[in-house]
Amino acid sequence: MSKLTLSVDDEVVQRAKEWAVRQGTSVSQLVEDFLREAAATGEESDGVPPPVLRRLRGCLKGVDVAAHRRHIEAKYR
Repeated sequence: MSKLTLSVDDEVVQRAKEWAVRQGTSVSQLVEDFLREAAATGEESDGVPPPVLRRLRGCLKGVDVAAHRRHIEAKYR
């Protein structure tokens, strides 16, 4: 099994941990399930994106990607 390092807001991590406990699972399992669903090929769904990606569509509209990138680069120097 591979390890993956993610940058996630502290509040999001805390809420994810609480939700995972209520669901009887781990945050690692939640992320793995999400990535598995997100990586589903179009062949499996006739080209329709998986539900998790349909829910996320448009959620970053208006976000300043360059500013976020600068923030992440500064944070992890």
